[in-house]
Amino acid sequence: MSAEPDGPEDRLRRFATIWSRAVFPVTSTSSTRPEFEERLLPLARLLSEALRARSFDADAGRAAGAALVEAHCTDPEALSRTLDCVDAYLVLYCGEDGDREDLRARSARLQHAMAAGFAQALRERTLAEQEAVARAALEAQGVVAQALHATEARFRAVFEGAAIGIGIADLEGNVLQVNGALRRMFGLSEQALRGRSVKEWVHPDDAPQTWRLYDELVSGEREHYHLEKAFYRPDGTVLWTNLTVSLLRDADGDPQYQLALMEDTTERRLLNLRLRYEATHDALTGLPNRAFFFERLEKALGAGEGQRFGLCYLDLDGFKTVNDSLGHAAGDRLLVEVADRLQACATASGEMVARLGGDEFVALTTGSDTERTVDELAARIMNALLAPISVDGRELTVRGSIGIVEGPAGERSAAEVLRSADITMYRAKSAGGNRFELADPEADARAITRHGLTTALPTALDRGEFFIEYQPLVHLGDGSVRGAEALVRWLHPQHGVLSPDRFIPLAEHTGLIVPLGRWVLEQSVRQAREWRDRHGGEALGPLRINVNLSPCQLTHPGLVQDTVEILERTGMEPDALCLEVTESALIGADDDLLKPLRRLAEMGVDIALDDFGTGYSNLANLRRLPVSVLKLDRSFTQSMQRFPADPVDLKIVEGIVSLAHSLDLAVTVEGVETGAQAEQLRILGCDTAQGWYYARPGPPERLHELALVDATG
Repeated sequence: MSAEPDGPEDRLRRFATIWSRAVFPVTSTSSTRPEFEERLLPLARLLSEALRARSFDADAGRAAGAALVEAHCTDPEALSRTLDCVDAYLVLYCGEDGDREDLRARSARLQHAMAAGFAQALRERTLAEQEAVARAALEAQGVVAQALHATEARFRAVFEGAAIGIGIADLEGNVLQVNGALRRMFGLSEQALRGRSVKEWVHPDDAPQTWRLYDELVSGEREHYHLEKAFYRPDGTVLWTNLTVSLLRDADGDPQYQLALMEDTTERRLLNLRLRYEATHDALTGLPNRAFFFERLEKALGAGEGQRFGLCYLDLDGFKTVNDSLGHAAGDRLLVEVADRLQACATASGEMVARLGGDEFVALTTGSDTERTVDELAARIMNALLAPISVDGRELTVRGSIGIVEGPAGERSAAEVLRSADITMYRAKSAGGNRFELADPEADARAITRHGLTTALPTALDRGEFFIEYQPLVHLGDGSVRGAEALVRWLHPQHGVLSPDRFIPLAEHTGLIVPLGRWVLEQSVRQAREWRDRHGGEALGPLRINVNLSPCQLTHPGLVQDTVEILERTGMEPDALCLEVTESALIGADDDLLKPLRRLAEMGVDIALDDFGTGYSNLANLRRLPVSVLKLDRSFTQSMQRFPADPVDLKIVEGIVSLAHSLDLAVTVEGVETGAQAEQLRILGCDTAQGWYYARPGPPERLHELALVDATG
């Protein structure tokens, strides 16, 4: 009987587990890690519900951020790890069937709200701690008042020994006495402070009720008040304090003095501001990040009648070449310089520049005349990129392609605007780059059609014209069938059966490789499940299915999500799947390209490096790739079909196998056509093989027949 796939609660639990493992090491708590996970589970559910709610509610994110502080996650690293975890896994495990682009935008906004809630809660926690100190001081105010009447010596001991700033003024606001802590906070002598009027300390950031509360206190209507207040120091810097002011009465109960207790919170406030800044700005360039930009864009698109917007979507031409030739550090310095130049281009009211990621930037202008201002903004950007940029002593010429979208507010969503700008930018890039293009609804439609309906592939997929053949993978040691590679075929109505090399390049060019690849993956995993259910996993052994991934699929943001959903729907464990990626697709791969593969490998999915030896890659790169299997290209083993085999080829294969095994990688060989070839590969230490010697690709029934023959001897 088939195992039921994990439901929403199981995926929610998995997200909470990942979250707790990331944050627990930097949390000050006496709880165990499982206990901490249970505390995070309601927060995970809160974020999940907010992610899929009909209307977005930032309060859920702020509440989750505040709850982290309540759970003693007050270290800034806890917030950083939380935001990374939410960014990587919230949509993956809690997005269900929602629109991916919208969900990711919501996730970014939730992260922003969580950072804000965290900062606010941290501030309130600090205020609460300070209030406890203040209450203790207030409880002592009676003693202080009595000491004023009783003995100056006793008063001085309490007054000067206090760790917080204390000042006493009369009811007219004239400062009478201050202690050492208060003098140090202001950087003034006692003579400079005494005699000043409290009313001189007005600050532009004073809360509206500040001086109303003061008037009520000195008039006797209020006994005390507490608030956050800023003061100017003599050097012009700002002192932020938690201020508690209390009324002191004489023996007859009449108001006599006002007592101020101050704690310096300047550093803590700066920390909160820094957390807010880091949550909304790009760490490398200092520009607003994607989440902040989407907030501004949505606000611009929701403006009133008569308001318009203009957006410039910039992608640098040839930036990957800089990273590949000079290294990522040089690429980062180039991006910082570009960001500075772009920032200088958007200084007018209603203009902003942001970095979306990588070498992609956006500039936004708003107002009533954006038809003119957006063109001027794009021209300024192009002019700003004209001058070469010096990096490591090299003068680099910077080029960029810009897609411009302009229009009235209220007609399109932020996602639609950005998609149109992206399409227009690529149109500028395909026209030679170093230029800008204006968005054209008809051109947008042609681009979408060109990637969808202009070929027969979408119809073929809908009509079920594709089918899969399976070629067994055989263990060279004992000859047992260990699994199969899935090979897609197209039964074309006019041309008959077409092999992958006839239509896969077309699918990659049109972008349809993604839905086709998703279909192949799901059908293959379902077939593996049928083999297990119909013929028994114990009898046949742990059959594994190998599925090829194209370079286009590697860059598709839904790769990890699709794989997780397929495995869960079919009830298969991740280790039953091996994804094959060609070596050429991973040569020079950056961390962004490897990130989804690493996530899949962490889940337990095997990654095989296909056609190994044809890409001329640096063997040292194997250490950074998340692969567990090397598939030797058939060109290395062709000479082994003859006897004797070429000794040079034998040495090469032997060296590759030795290197792979030293890195804990299994070695699979394809193209095995003779028994002598298979025996030689076994002697050289190869693990598994496939080829016509064992079986040609065929229907799924052939594989389980071979496996049953092997299992029964």
